[in-house]
Amino acid sequence: MTIKQLASFAVLNVNGGERVSFTYDEIDAETGDMISSNNKGNFFAVDENLKKDIEDIRAYIQEHKLAE
Repeated sequence: MTIKQLASFAVLNVNGGERVSFTYDEIDAETGDMISSNNKGNFFAVDENLKKDIEDIRAYIQEHKLAE
């Protein structure tokens, strides 16, 4: 059995849609050995709850990291 561990993700605005790109590692659940790393995937956010979460993250960054 393998464990997929999220390594990073980014949200990009592509043609008015939110595209989520991510990388992950696969780890052997019994030994802890790395099976593969830097695997990539992506999808468009279509779920309304996910789109709201993305909006909330952007607002947080704007308010707490970019405001002077």
